[in-house]
Amino acid sequence: MVPAPAFETSRLRLREMTTADLDALHRVLGDPETMSFYDHPFSIDETRRWIEWSLDNYERHGFGLWAMTLKGSGELIGDCGLTVQHVDGADFVEVGWHTRRDLWGRGFASEAAAASRDRGFDDFGLDVLVSLVDTANRASCRVAEKIGMTLWKDTVRADGDVRHVYRIRKDER
Repeated sequence: MVPAPAFETSRLRLREMTTADLDALHRVLGDPETMSFYDHPFSIDETRRWIEWSLDNYERHGFGLWAMTLKGSGELIGDCGLTVQHVDGADFVEVGWHTRRDLWGRGFASEAAAASRDRGFDDFGLDVLVSLVDTANRASCRVAEKIGMTLWKDTVRADGDVRHVYRIRKDER
């Protein structure tokens, strides 16, 4: 499959990941504080599998988590995009994000998530998007709210963890 075109916001460029992104992405996904709402920070092998999963998603769905890079320098500072999630017996497309910790609080996650939301609605014809957020992760709850999502319900994941499910319909943005 031909790579999907990159897209931009005022400060960011989102593009398909490549295996060359491993070290920069591991700086994000291997950070204990960034990954505090996951079971553990990712090892380098888990980060490699994350990239492989994203590459597979591009092939299967035409979308996935994209490399979040700074427009001026091209530096990878996180990932953001669309993935299929199973929630309470149904599949939904989720907007998800991770941003390098030293850049938290600058609005990069909200900017990338809003662009990913719009791409899901405008380019992929989706009618509903969700975000699954750990109930204690106030920063990610705020990102979901900033892009127009509202708390729809809570769900219990297979591992027993409870997640807020934020949702937005295309006609609500």
